[in-house]
Amino acid sequence: MSDPAGGAPRDVVAVILAAGASRRFGADDKRRARLPDGQPLLAAAVANAAAAFPRLRVVLRDDDEPEALGLTPDTPVIRAPHARDGLGASLADAFAGLAGDPALADTVAAAVLLGDMPCLSPETLRELRDRATGARIVRPRHAGRPGHPVLFGREFWAELSALAGDEGARGIVARHRSRCLELAVDDPGIHVDIDLAADLAALPSQRPGPPAPEQGMAPATRPGGDDDADPNDRREPQGERP
Repeated sequence: MSDPAGGAPRDVVAVILAAGASRRFGADDKRRARLPDGQPLLAAAVANAAAAFPRLRVVLRDDDEPEALGLTPDTPVIRAPHARDGLGASLADAFAGLAGDPALADTVAAAVLLGDMPCLSPETLRELRDRATGARIVRPRHAGRPGHPVLFGREFWAELSALAGDEGARGIVARHRSRCLELAVDDPGIHVDIDLAADLAALPSQRPGPPAPEQGMAPATRPGGDDDADPNDRREPQGERP
């Protein structure tokens, strides 16, 4: 498969990680928590992704019901049977599913987004998408720090499929530092996630991205970088900050 200079919209699939335990949030399911505009947290993250990526997959646990999480019945889902083993295991399940999906045979890269980050600008996502290739890792940087999402070219999918336990993609990014492109963005949303219930109150009433659906409806560059932190690596399964 030829590798274009940059990813066309349908060349890149968004993968929204939402299979984690989110222990720090408390007893309630964080994915269903309501944002100030009334939209469920996970549904907002999926809507943001859909504004930039025509193709997307949401990674859920085996026993999750998408509609109960505010998603539409036709939302494409990848099940993560090993989600309880940690972030690395969920990533492995996700990328094994991507690699084996014939509908994604022409996809050159996957953008790994976290289901608890509702403030990403769709413009940021489009800028990152347009820099993706099959042989490159792309991530944003704001205020001197890298953030989410991270886009992995297809050449890295086999390594991601081999992850295990709670080890995220830190090692993969470190091993391929020379193939990592960081894009400077004017978007503090690349660092904003919801770990605690109190974090919801700190969100602005209006966020970047598509408007909330009506009630009842779900919805400067530089190579490498000197920061060893991998924004896909978390100490607990998806939804927990390092």
